Amino acid sequence: MKSTTLVFNISCALAFLFLLWGALAPKHLAKITGTFQTALLDSFGWLYVLAATGFLICAFCLIFSRWGDIPLGPDGAKPEFPLHNWFAMLFCAGMGIGLVFWGVAEPTSHFHDPPIGEGGTPQAARLALQYSFFHWGLHPWGIYTMVGMALAYFQFRKGTPGLFSSGCQPVLGKHATGPLGTAVDVTAVFATVFGVATSLGFGAVQISGGLSYVFAVPNTLTTQLTVIAIVTVLFMLSAQTGLQRGIKYLSNLNMILALTLLVFLLFLGPTHFIMTVFPSTFGNYIQNLPTMSLNLAPFRDSTWIHNWTLFYWAWWIAWAPFVGTFI
Repeated sequence: MKSTTLVFNISCALAFLFLLWGALAPKHLAKITGTFQTALLDSFGWLYVLAATGFLICAFCLIFSRWGDIPLGPDGAKPEFPLHNWFAMLFCAGMGIGLVFWGVAEPTSHFHDPPIGEGGTPQAARLALQYSFFHWGLHPWGIYTMVGMALAYFQFRKGTPGLFSSGCQPVLGKHATGPLGTAVDVTAVFATVFGVATSLGFGAVQISGGLSYVFAVPNTLTTQLTVIAIVTVLFMLSAQTGLQRGIKYLSNLNMILALTLLVFLLFLGPTHFIMTVFPSTFGNYIQNLPTMSLNLAPFRDSTWIHNWTLFYWAWWIAWAPFVGTFI
């Protein structure tokens, strides 16, 4: 408990300092963090690529090995939720509003500005969907899966506290309960804060833009802050009701709405075109998965890779502590 309290206090202090920095000097914060992000991706982009791909490979290896049969709980324990409820909550926590917006916006952007070749061409259209599958497909779930399994295995099989430092015990040894373990937990909390902030910020801009387009509501900072406040209050209310009520019901509702939208577009849209394009582009994604997974464009301008693939991998990794805990 003392370690948890220390982690909480340090994380709150750091988050408050960043909040204060952003409130008093937003342009300075944006400049510093932008410079840091660019330097980080330039120097360690290869590490993000190898880590994301490594997580995915490890996840598949565990699935098809004898270790994949180990229950993430006591022997004989039954799942707390039916599969469809668990899937709905997992999908909404792992993707959420981002997929609703970027599921359309990203292929459109890639079509006009593809990673290679000329925009607005049939090749650009294929690459647009191929890379959209890539960024929102197997890799983020590989990252989430490995983090979630590490937490669940040590907490529910080994009886350790539900802390990230507990999952690092094989590496850290006795240091997992000391200052080094505290640093690991603070880093995990801080990464979650930035992951949530990124998703909440993107969501606020998207909702505000939608309100402006449909209802002519001014798309201003005040509107975006109001959206953030409303979403935060709704999240807190749903969290207060627990997984069995608010979060489960909201997740099921989200899945129903998503499936309704899918059916609507499939049968009232260009059905033949959709059913023709999807297998082809999905097949291209699977066929080119190894190449895309390890591509850093070392012999040409890597700006596109940095702005999209590496940004996504950094975002998924930052979001992994939250989704991994949720899993």
